[in-house]
This record gives sequence, structure tokens and C-alpha cells, in this order.
Amino acid sequence: MALIGERQRLSTQIFVLQIVIILLTVIAGFAVSVAQARRVLDQRTGETSLAIARTIASMPDIVSGLTAPEPAYVIDPIAEHVRAATGAAFIVVADRHGIRYSHPNPQLIGTSLLSDPDESVKSVLAGNTFVGVQSGSLGRSMRAKVPIRAADGSIVGLVSVGVLEAKVSSELAARLPESSVPPLLGLALGALGSLLLARRVKRQTFGLEPHDIAALLEQREAMLHSVREGALTIDSAGRVTLVNDEATRLIGIDSTALGRDLSAVAPPGRLRDVLTGQVTGRDEVVLVGDRIVVVNRMPVEVHGHPVGAVVTLRDRTELDGLLHELNDVRTLADALRAQEHEFANRLHVIGGLLELGRHAEAVQFVNLNSSLHQELAAALVDQIGDPIVSALLLGKASVASERGITLRVSMLTDLPEGLVDPRSLVTILGNLIDNALDSAAQGGTGGHVDVSLGVQDSELTLRVHDSGPGIDPSMSAEIFREGFTTKVANGKGRRRGLGLALVTQAVRRHDGRVVVDNIDGAVFTVTLPVLHQQGIQEVLTP
Repeated sequence: MALIGERQRLSTQIFVLQIVIILLTVIAGFAVSVAQARRVLDQRTGETSLAIARTIASMPDIVSGLTAPEPAYVIDPIAEHVRAATGAAFIVVADRHGIRYSHPNPQLIGTSLLSDPDESVKSVLAGNTFVGVQSGSLGRSMRAKVPIRAADGSIVGLVSVGVLEAKVSSELAARLPESSVPPLLGLALGALGSLLLARRVKRQTFGLEPHDIAALLEQREAMLHSVREGALTIDSAGRVTLVNDEATRLIGIDSTALGRDLSAVAPPGRLRDVLTGQVTGRDEVVLVGDRIVVVNRMPVEVHGHPVGAVVTLRDRTELDGLLHELNDVRTLADALRAQEHEFANRLHVIGGLLELGRHAEAVQFVNLNSSLHQELAAALVDQIGDPIVSALLLGKASVASERGITLRVSMLTDLPEGLVDPRSLVTILGNLIDNALDSAAQGGTGGHVDVSLGVQDSELTLRVHDSGPGIDPSMSAEIFREGFTTKVANGKGRRRGLGLALVTQAVRRHDGRVVVDNIDGAVFTVTLPVLHQQGIQEVLTP
């Protein structure tokens, strides 16, 4: 039986369960109604019997008949006539000694009521009235007993009128068909409502059974909390309905946000704009702390009606770092390849001069072509203590040379190692110089980029100046927002609009500031608090 119950469809189980509940409710209600009707009939029958008894007790012929020589000949005909007219089962008239003078059974006339163990007779002869159900020679009946009083008020007998319970039950049974109509109608309406509800539940669950729904829930939970992508679902009112572990890790929205408005729990800025749909597009890139997150927001419709949106989040921090490193490697490789060709040409010139015996001109040619790079390398090594920053600037100088741009580095003061986190310096300088090279290249060859570094007033100052067209003053604040770019994508899948946003993030992380001016091109100035005051003293007081 358990297997059969498990195999039943959910809609069938709901229908059967509701039918059973409705049936039990109808039966209970019908039983209460029958009991109530029986109680009303008993009360009405008792009141009728009492009225008959009082009527007979007040008849002068009955009162005078009790003192006649043959009371039964006077009283019994009157009692039987009234009994036949009223439909009572019996009307018994007895004197003060309990002797019956009327009864449907003639054999009981003249017998005493006091011989029965019935305390109600004594109570009535004492002047009380009795109404209740008792059993007698004719069966169980609803009885009413009243005393008979003479003209002077003395009690001279009693009257007992009864209606058989069988007659009351017959009257109740005759009313049952009429009384059963409302319960049966309620049962039919309940069955119809249960059927409609079962069908609605089946439609809403897409015909899935409980074990199917449980399996889907388990699979959903396992999938959502094990995938490496963040998932966030939003209903049509903008409330968060689901958030998985990866989404919590990436953007900090956890399960406490469930049921709340997304705009109230999402951090302000571009992330909130993308999550709420104010910024649309595929693979939108946002910065969340130190992470680069790619966000996709897809509206969801069911049967053509919008029900919300699904947001997916992918962590591209490591991948983006690898892409930047790969791009730098490619740029350096291109620069080295160009230098290789240039170096081969120079070797050919030097070889030709030596073959011609022009040794002095050969030496002069070598010194002229290598002096600029040697001077830059020597200056960086002597004045910058951090080898990572020195290597970055040397690499950018090679890239600038390959692109036909002059990169000039000036040290306002010596830069000891450890003043500022090197990784932050690489992020700030690398992105600013890359943007400056791109800007200087817009004018063709012959452009220049000037980089200056130094410690002033307990702060590290970085300044990057390019010979490009400069920055539109109306966009001076907008350019630092992630996703904003004035460049055209190069078609290689490279994402734009992150460089200056990463610079701003790194600067804010160190409680610094960055500003941009237009002086014969764009000038970006970054000031950062230094880490070691001892290093500052060594720089300022050599």
C-alpha cells in the first residue's frame, strides 16, 4: 500500500485528501445537525405534552370525576378522546393515591402508579411539574406530569401525558432528506473545488511530482553552490531571491539580502548600475575591491511575462592579469624584434666603416646610438632603489622607442626602495604610461612622454605628461570611472576602460590622490603617502 501511495500523483493525493477532509467535515456537521434537530424535537414534544397535561388537569369534568362513584367511567372517555385528537401515546389520570383512572391499556386502569419505583409521581403529587424521558409499559416516551388541583387549591390527583420516542424518531427521519440537501451540496461543491485546486497545483508545478521537485531542489542547491560562477536572481520587483556562495565571495552580497531590494544592498557605483539594469550590455566589467568581475544581466520571461532577471558573475582578476602580462610580453617581443633589425643595420654600418678603415667614425657612430639608452639605464639604476620599478621604466622606454615616441624619465629626488608598495607603483605607472603612449602616438611619430618621480613634503609624487591632444575638461572626472573609454577596441577581445579605474583604485587604497590637467597635452599627477619616514630623511638630507 505504501508503494501505491508513493506512486500516486500529487494532484491525485491532494484531491483524495481534500475529499476525505470534506467528507469527514460533512459527516460531523450532519451528525451535529441531526443531534440538534433531535434535541429541538424532544423539547417541542415535551412542551406539547406539558400543554396537553395542563389542559386536562384544568378540566372541571376531570376534577369532579375524581370524586365520582366510578371515576374511570367519567375520566377515561375524556382522556382517550383528547389522546386521539392530539396524537399522544397515552394520557393517564390518577388520584392522590396514584390509582389510574385512564390508560390506553384498559387492564392497567385501577392499578396504582405508586407501585413503580418512580420518584417523579411523588414529586408531582407534592405540587411539582415534571417533563422528561422515561420508560413505561408502552415503551420509552417523552412525558409531562402535572398535579390536579381542586377548587380550594388542594392536590387531588395528577395527569401524565406521553409521546413515544419512536414517533419522534419517525418525524426526525422524515425530515432527514430535506436536512441532507445542504451537506450533500457542500460535499459536491467541495469535491469540485478540490478537483480544480488539484489541476491548478498540477499546472503550477508543471506536472512534476514531489520526488521530482525534491530532486530538482537538491540538484539546484548542489549546482548553485558548487559552480565557479556567481549567480544572483532578482524578481520583477527588484528584490533578491537567490545568491550563491561565489556571488557572496565576489561582490559581498550574502543570504541576508534575500527578500530585500537589490538597490539597497548593492554597493553604490558601477556595480549597482549593472546589477539593477541601469547599465546594459554583455560582459560588463566592474571593479569590486581588488577584483575584476565580468557581469551579465539577463531578463527572464515566463510565458511572455517578465518575472525578473538572472545575474552571472565571473572573476577575471587572474585572467586579466595574465592578459596584461601577455600583452606586455608581446609588446616587449615586438620591441626586441625591432631592435634586432635596427641592431643588425647598425652592425652592417659599423662593419662597413671598419672595412673602409674609418675607425674613428665607427667609434663615434657606436657612442652616438647607445648613449641615450645607457644614460637612461644608469640614471634609473642609480636613483631608483626598487628594481621592479626600474625594470618597468626600462621596458616602457623600449616600447616607446619601437613606437617612435621619446620617453624621458626625470628623478626629482632619489627614490629609495620600500617607500610605497611596488605592486601599486607598477599598476599606477604602467597604466599611466600606457595611456600616455597611446595618446602621444595619435600625432604620429615624434611624440614624447615625460615621467617624473620624487619625494616632496613627505609624499611620493608621480607625474606623467604626454604630447597628445589632452583630455576634454568635461570628461576630467568621467575618465576615472571603470568601463569608460575614448579608445576603439582593437578587435582582439581586449577590454577597455580599466586602466585609469585601476589607477584610481590603487591610489585610493593608499589614501593618495590623482588629478589631471591640460598643459600641451595631458598631465596626470599622483601623490601617495610614503611608508617609511626614515627613507624620506635619507632622500631629503643626503
